[in-house]
Amino acid sequence: MSTPEQRIVPTDLRNEMSRSYLEYAMSVIVGRALPDARDGLKPVHRRILYAMHELGLTADRPFRKCARVVGEVLGKYHPHGDSAVYDALVRMAQHFSMRAPLIDGHGNFGSVDNDPPAAMRYTECRLQALSSEALLQDIESETVDFIDNFDGSQQEPIVLPARVPQLLLNGSAGIAVGMATNIPPHNLGELIDVVIALIHNPDISLPELMQHIPGPDFPTGGQILGTSGIREAYSTGRGSITMRGVAAIETIEQRGRPDREAIIITELPYQTNKAALIERIAEMVNERRLEGIADIRDESDREGMRIVIELRRDAYPRVVLNNLYKQTPLQNNFGVNMLALVNGEPQVLSLKQLLETFLDFRVETITRRTRYELRKAEERDHILQGYLIALENMDAVIYLIRHAADTPTAKQELMASYELTELQADAILQMQLRRLTALEADKIEQEHRELQLKIADLRDILARRERILEIIETELMALRERHANPRRTAIERDEGDLTDISLIANEQVVILVTEQGYIKRMPVDTFEAQSRATRGKSGTKMKDDDGIQHFITCCTHDHVLFFSDRGVAYSLRAYQIPEGSRVSRGVPIVQMLPVPREEKITSVLGIREFTDDDYLVMLTQGGFIKKTALSAFSNIRANGLIAISLAENDLLRWVRLGRDTDSILIASRQGMSIHFKADDDQLRPLGRPTRGVRAMALRHEDELISMDILPSQVVEAVAQAADQGDDDEDSETSETGDSPWVLVITAAGLGKRVPVSKFRLQNRAGMGLKAIKFRKGGDHLVAVLVVHEGDELMLITNRGIIIRQASDDISIQSRQATGVRLQRLDDDDAIAAVALVPPAAEEALAAPEEEGAADS
Repeated sequence: MSTPEQRIVPTDLRNEMSRSYLEYAMSVIVGRALPDARDGLKPVHRRILYAMHELGLTADRPFRKCARVVGEVLGKYHPHGDSAVYDALVRMAQHFSMRAPLIDGHGNFGSVDNDPPAAMRYTECRLQALSSEALLQDIESETVDFIDNFDGSQQEPIVLPARVPQLLLNGSAGIAVGMATNIPPHNLGELIDVVIALIHNPDISLPELMQHIPGPDFPTGGQILGTSGIREAYSTGRGSITMRGVAAIETIEQRGRPDREAIIITELPYQTNKAALIERIAEMVNERRLEGIADIRDESDREGMRIVIELRRDAYPRVVLNNLYKQTPLQNNFGVNMLALVNGEPQVLSLKQLLETFLDFRVETITRRTRYELRKAEERDHILQGYLIALENMDAVIYLIRHAADTPTAKQELMASYELTELQADAILQMQLRRLTALEADKIEQEHRELQLKIADLRDILARRERILEIIETELMALRERHANPRRTAIERDEGDLTDISLIANEQVVILVTEQGYIKRMPVDTFEAQSRATRGKSGTKMKDDDGIQHFITCCTHDHVLFFSDRGVAYSLRAYQIPEGSRVSRGVPIVQMLPVPREEKITSVLGIREFTDDDYLVMLTQGGFIKKTALSAFSNIRANGLIAISLAENDLLRWVRLGRDTDSILIASRQGMSIHFKADDDQLRPLGRPTRGVRAMALRHEDELISMDILPSQVVEAVAQAADQGDDDEDSETSETGDSPWVLVITAAGLGKRVPVSKFRLQNRAGMGLKAIKFRKGGDHLVAVLVVHEGDELMLITNRGIIIRQASDDISIQSRQATGVRLQRLDDDDAIAAVALVPPAAEEALAAPEEEGAADS
């Protein structure tokens, strides 16, 4: 049978668990993990600073062992483990963790490499001047409430009388039960400016606030990309801020070896471990997830951070750097969650709400301090008034005291005789004889007058809020003058989104499409230049019944437009096409594009950018031609876009890029060619779903085989030659110079360069002129191309043999000549396609790489 003291109380387990868990959660939230919105401190940090203040460890006093401070905090205020207290103390002394460190540490307090600090028995500490002036000043002036410590033996403050918004100054991070806080640090000068702006304009808007405080200021410097994340965090209390380290591309001189390009990292994102970053990069290089890195080393010293990443000779520095941003902590996100305690309750605060909470607390602090000073001044003045009464009746007071039987009697007689209070009577009885001199009497009178003025001023402060705000502003300006320093973190307006294209080198590539629909990409460097009339290299592995249909060269960042025989346009980036070796077949194009089975790709075009001045010139098998603005194809849907309206049984065959000032050269299978202007008189612009006009009149059993665009300067040269009466003589010409030529190539591997002046301008829809005389029966024209001095071309046969050669090696002949051998062919092989190599890498890649750098 149980006694009354041992009674069992029936309790619902669900309710008991719920109540106990909530009590535990609130204990963690309020007592450990979340900072107070007023002083921005958690209890452990507040207790450390207050304990150091009590020990007198100010900035002008000698250092004391950290073990002494930790013992003081444990014994008086913080009943937890010593490691928790020491870790919190160490963090407040780390210049790479706190934007304005609150503790001045002496010894090893850890490093940005996450090295642990020395034991507390070795390190020493004292308060920073900012801590004493901005957090602990006036704490004895009844500015904040005190409560009993854990055992009731001491009193500790529930909040410190902060003069700056410390929560924003150094930020805070903490994980409670069911909630977390993560607040970034800010610049002290900017914080003071924004508080003053709020004082002057309580209705200030967020954009106006951000003129004073544009964003966080991390102690490790670095960059912040874009302002959208900052704006969201400041307006809602939650947001994501993209941080990026500071890196530059430099050329390193090496003794006895060629110079190398290197990426030099001098600043890291906030809370990034330098040693872990270097280890991560090294691992990714070993796993071949990062290409182009030859060596990595840490050259950091006392003067600053310096991580050197040496690059391979064939690496593209900007691409390697973009990959570092994308795949390593060199670029990171700071998830802002401005959660803090307001009146003991956790709340997510916007920037303005947080500043208003601090400002209200600061007004309350000044009010309480003023009341304290007023009370002290009134108490002192009350004593002085008693002194003055005693001085006015000095002889009588002395006589009264001398003839009194004892002190209580003298006290009672003074109070009765001169209407003094008990405090005034006690003060008179304790007055020293030296205070009775004339000089001391004058001092008492002077002090009384000064106190009267001070009391009136203090009462005026309490009566008018604007006076309190003026005091807050004055104190803030004094702190700004003594402790503010320049911003360390740069804010870039560019959002810095790293797209796939910014991670890929802009190289010259060859794109092959076979008749059976296989596609692949290869670097142009796979094929070195060869002499004329040599065999060439195998460029692809094909089935016996397959052949090369399209063959273009471009750069990996270019847009590749595909046009089907049914007049539909599709689009890919060149780098999205899988890269293959010379002997690989490639991948089916239907895996890359939604091309129906009954459609075939008849034209492939590389586009660097979609400008308003450019047009696409389209030519159908039936001989219809039209031009449409290139900008109409800048946004091609995933399932394609109609490019031209076709007549029944007609097919779209050729698409080329040109301008109004250019001219068009069209050739037929039997060797005829026509040359006419692309201006509005001959070819007016049409929309996408239109048919076009007649391009060329064809002989019996002839068909169109090729089309190319001649630039405007060529059109002018042809017009001048026509004005000078240039005829079409059959003799070969020795015309030289840097003017363009028309390159004419046949299926049998014969070719020649013909001066453009030999192809006079005609009207559209004519029969044209003879472009070449065939050397043997059965041969036919394959392509006409416009080439310039120094151009290189690549020829590919039906069996996939590719040869790369300089156009300057091809002799200049007349239109009636048969040409020279360009490629030695097998008996059952023929030239299938011809393409020009893009401009030299330093010309073609310079601008795109700069664009990539801006995008990144």
